[in-house]
Amino acid sequence: ASVHILTHHFVALLAFIFSLLISVPISSLTVRLHDSISEEGFHYLVFDLVTGGELFEDIVAREYYSEADASHCIHQILESVNHIHQHDIVHRDLKPENLLLASKCKGAAVKLADFGLAIEVQGEQQAWFGFAGTPGYLSPEVLRKDPYGKPVDIWACGVILYILLVGYPPFWDEDQHKLYQQIKAGAYDFPSPEWDTVTPEAKNLINQMLTINPAKRITADQALKHPWVCQRSTVASMMHRQETVECLRKFNARRKLKVSLLSGPLFKRCEIGVVGEQGHRVWERGKI
Repeated sequence: ASVHILTHHFVALLAFIFSLLISVPISSLTVRLHDSISEEGFHYLVFDLVTGGELFEDIVAREYYSEADASHCIHQILESVNHIHQHDIVHRDLKPENLLLASKCKGAAVKLADFGLAIEVQGEQQAWFGFAGTPGYLSPEVLRKDPYGKPVDIWACGVILYILLVGYPPFWDEDQHKLYQQIKAGAYDFPSPEWDTVTPEAKNLINQMLTINPAKRITADQALKHPWVCQRSTVASMMHRQETVECLRKFNARRKLKVSLLSGPLFKRCEIGVVGEQGHRVWERGKI
């Protein structure tokens, strides 16, 4: 277990997160926060024991990985997102690091973790809740500082699905400003040859998730009913995607390296303003 000495601001933030998550009915779809304990200046959070590691790390260790497997993965992720959306919670930081496996058993359930940036909304409410998320997974409306709500999670799911299919993200640039311009313009495509073997149905779902206008973006419930998700045995390809696995392995390595290089100063810098490196979440203090 890890222990952190936290500032008063973070203690208040943790109290908010605890009150938010404790109100959601218990589900096997999310990493459940059970308790918060304060003792002699230390603050302890008690979560579900999740031993399977990250979903993306599990994928690259498999001997076989197909489009149908990607469909199964996004199905579980969408079920988790639909569950929290039904209880009016928006995660705001969906990304590979927050998709964990319940155990190391084959076929273990995918659990949604890290609700540190989660917010509560009223139904389909759209409002400005502050700038929060991880750069490559931020939605256009957040970058424009427009009112937003549940659709931001669907946009992030679209980015995740894209990565699940080819092993690299739809939006990428070392220059964060250029990255944000790409996202706001919805400037992604399906380049050859890696996308040539992906079914039209999979691309259709990505397009519906990565729709710039949040009002026209598919919902989690609708995505679960998409043929590529609910009829994957007949719609999704069963062909092994070796190149995807190899690209995903490199993608994972880059993520881990960036986190190891930048995680040291990250916690301290969170206290003084907005954090914004590739691979790290960003948020605006006082607006969570």
